[in-house]
Amino acid sequence: MHSRVGPLDQLGSFVFNKPYRMPVLASTHVKEMQALKDHLGKHQLKLTRQRELILNAFLRQEHITAEAMYHQLAKSDPHLGLATIYRTLNLFCEAGLAQARHFGSQTKYDNVSHKGHHDHLICTGCEKIVEFENEEIERLQEEVAARNGFTIHTHRLELYGLCSRCRH
Repeated sequence: MHSRVGPLDQLGSFVFNKPYRMPVLASTHVKEMQALKDHLGKHQLKLTRQRELILNAFLRQEHITAEAMYHQLAKSDPHLGLATIYRTLNLFCEAGLAQARHFGSQTKYDNVSHKGHHDHLICTGCEKIVEFENEEIERLQEEVAARNGFTIHTHRLELYGLCSRCRH
């Protein structure tokens, strides 16, 4: 299989001593890319190659720290800094693609672009995170709120304990 070499590939080879490849965004991520473009446009920001690279990597995983993302991407782009990743992940939060979750002492970014409301079980031993949905819990929360004169706008339920592997 032969790949075509264009002017950008030649320039990338000259500048970086390796072929330049634009990040390939999976067709399933078109909606997320459009949401990011819309958000950036509203705030007079540009879609940079780095933001596209980070989005592509982010959408392929769940519950990742900025540091873990940095270690993954630094291999392919050594010019990408940790501060850029933090700023970009926070931008994803503003655009509704991610949620910053504070699990214990770490902030992990949850890819919420493709899922609805869910809650978390967090293992304090190995830091495993299990997402779950339970309509009964949601109903009980609404009942408790109503009995106390509250209207719930949003909530987060995080249950901490030990997974079966860490208990044994």
